[in-house]
Amino acid sequence: MRIRSRLLTTVTGAVLVAPVITLVGQGAPASAAPSSLERVERVYQSSSPITSVVSSVVRHRVPLAKSVGPHPAQCDWVSYLRFRAADGPEKSANADRILVAQPGILEGAGAFESIAKNTIVKAAKQGKHIEFWALDRRSNCLEDHTGLEAGNAKKSFDVAADYYFKGKPLGGKKFTGFTNNIDNVTKYPWLKNIGVKQTLEDQYAIMKADIPDQQGRKQKVLCGGHSLGGFITGYFSEWDFDGNRATTDDAGFNQCAGYFALDTAVTSDMTIMTDALNLPSGVRSMVQMPAIPRELGQALDLMYGLYDTVLPVLALPTLINPETMNLLALAALAANTDPHGVNRVLEALPRNLNIVSTLRILLSKDYGTAITGQPDILRIRATNEATLGAIMDDNSMPFGILQASIGMVAPGGPVQAKSFPFPDAVAAAFPMSHAIWGDNKKFAPSRLDGRTLYRWSDYDEISPTDTRTSPWQEITAIGELARNMSEPPLDFTEWYFPTALMTGLTNRSSPDGFRHRLYPGAALGSPMVTFQAGGGIGVDAPDGHGRLVKLPGYNHLDVLTAAAKQNNGKPERVSENLAAMAVDPRSMS
Repeated sequence: MRIRSRLLTTVTGAVLVAPVITLVGQGAPASAAPSSLERVERVYQSSSPITSVVSSVVRHRVPLAKSVGPHPAQCDWVSYLRFRAADGPEKSANADRILVAQPGILEGAGAFESIAKNTIVKAAKQGKHIEFWALDRRSNCLEDHTGLEAGNAKKSFDVAADYYFKGKPLGGKKFTGFTNNIDNVTKYPWLKNIGVKQTLEDQYAIMKADIPDQQGRKQKVLCGGHSLGGFITGYFSEWDFDGNRATTDDAGFNQCAGYFALDTAVTSDMTIMTDALNLPSGVRSMVQMPAIPRELGQALDLMYGLYDTVLPVLALPTLINPETMNLLALAALAANTDPHGVNRVLEALPRNLNIVSTLRILLSKDYGTAITGQPDILRIRATNEATLGAIMDDNSMPFGILQASIGMVAPGGPVQAKSFPFPDAVAAAFPMSHAIWGDNKKFAPSRLDGRTLYRWSDYDEISPTDTRTSPWQEITAIGELARNMSEPPLDFTEWYFPTALMTGLTNRSSPDGFRHRLYPGAALGSPMVTFQAGGGIGVDAPDGHGRLVKLPGYNHLDVLTAAAKQNNGKPERVSENLAAMAVDPRSMS
């Protein structure tokens, strides 16, 4: 394989690097994926202690159809992070196995770095050279990583903060800002066409280009995903790309030797998430119904189309929007480059409504603090590592899908039980409580006096006598999470999630679904492993198929970020089982 060093000036990885956006209005027909695409690959460096894995960003030019509408030129490219054994073959088709992973909602390819590297290392110990491809959604072409990349290169949070918050240019480029609700309608109308069909075609195009032989794909590729990515993979397995049952070489199930689900399920049926309700069988059969009639699916498609037109990007006024997704990466950059520095993130943040209200939602101890802002949570004095921990840890972050188990506030930093948004006992009584809130107790800093310094105890520094958490409930090293959230050229968090993808996944009877989703339940014909985090979304394997691996102590993100060395002295179970499946998929049957 020849790695080309010349990068197009309008694209680096999957991000915008030119201040002027060139719009294009035509592209390839929306048919089956081409077998040969323009390809660029660039190796990138990581501070990870694992040196036996080569990491690179791969980009393929896959032009959008003319019917998609005018869009930035860099969005005619799709990207993924490629991880491979350093002593293995350079050509993907010659690897012993390739794992291809779809990210979850608000998630990018960088989220898979730890699980990818740990799995490759464990497979190598069994004599197999495998690869792990972490896919990035096409819409991430709109992200501007200039500040993050410069901050990583110079190991400086300030460089990145000055670019995003103070208007300081880098390399002659100035940040043009984050989207707002008006931009959402006027600047991104083409994203209403980046739904299920386009997402599946992008995956198929990449797989077909880098592993041209269909039989090779069927024998060597394991398909899977995390969170929403499991359902995307379910659709992929059931999809017929040319819509012709007479030709099945292009069928999704004929591209995959097996499937893996990372705190999710490989199925197109999203009602399986009601498993966590533990409903009686009779009620469950009514909730988890087959696909709706075609006529109703068409009506829903029209209704969803209006929604996707008004809100093509999932961007709320607070908490979930491009600015807050980038905030997580910046907090991680500060923790990665200067873990013991104090208040670098909080001092640099703009005091706008979005940022202030987001931090109140995430960190407030009670409703009084959340509503009035008093005491002011921005007066906390904390190390950069503790700041990231307070935002992302399952003992603080209130929302389950954004939680990792990364330790606890170090002794000496006083905390109190949270009652916002709900006290622990009330939250536990909610249906699907683990999926919504996680399964660990929630705490907030109780001394916001500008003097008390909050530090962080890592996942493996928790005392067995700590009454706030337990060693078995701590899974991920905070330094590793900080690295994963800030270093990869395709990031951990996703700025521009297309709402059309979510609405499309919830309507299996859409016109596209009737034309292409021709093989319901196809994934059940192949080996499968389903990982279920104890504090995750609580989804079982569809029809009890394959191996179900339950993970006590893990939260939703831990299935991706878990440290290779666990506190119980045993091997990390996600990478261990994925490596076993890579060695022999039949072991999961």
